[in-house]
Amino acid sequence: MSTLISAATMAGPLAAGWSVHTLWMRRRIEAARRDPLTGLLTRDGFTKRAEWLMNRTPVAVLVIDLDGFKAINDTHGHHAGDAILTQAARRISTTTIGGVRGRLGGDEFAAVVPLPDPARLPARLRQTHEYLTAPVDFEGDELLIGASIGGIWSGTYPVDLSRALRRADEAMYAVKRTGGGWMAATNPEPTQPSVNGRRDGRPGTGNAPEGATP
Repeated sequence: MSTLISAATMAGPLAAGWSVHTLWMRRRIEAARRDPLTGLLTRDGFTKRAEWLMNRTPVAVLVIDLDGFKAINDTHGHHAGDAILTQAARRISTTTIGGVRGRLGGDEFAAVVPLPDPARLPARLRQTHEYLTAPVDFEGDELLIGASIGGIWSGTYPVDLSRALRRADEAMYAVKRTGGGWMAATNPEPTQPSVNGRRDGRPGTGNAPEGATP
């Protein structure tokens, strides 16, 4: 009997210790999938959750790029740039409640949000653009930032996340070349060549011209 009691006594702390370790590991993994500045998901964390959501319901897929961010960084400093990024993350979160949001890198963001009616996609893009381009208060100054947004609805044709992001990215880049704004893509198939799943010419593909816009 005493042996059984001793074994049970030892098992309790061991089980508790393992539970604490498991919780710690889960938090470490979750933290690794979060951008430390904005709190949004990183590309890897975003991809996993966005794919899960796309497999369950029609969604709007948005690719968002800030316009004029480098100029703010150069003029007002990196603290101002950080303020722009954190405020952009909050505003994107506000307009995509119930969805998945991520910072893909630099001043590039993406969001996947449930959208049963494709007719509502333009309104979703317009609202997100209006929120993002509102002035940002920073140390008594109002900083002005632009944004280019491309979006596509997933329900018309079967499309995976990678292709949807590429098509939304093409729409984003098309509107960026005209000075910013938003554009809803109608054709779900990407129309531009890609390198490693990204539009050819983007930084990081190896074929970007000097000074190319992300």
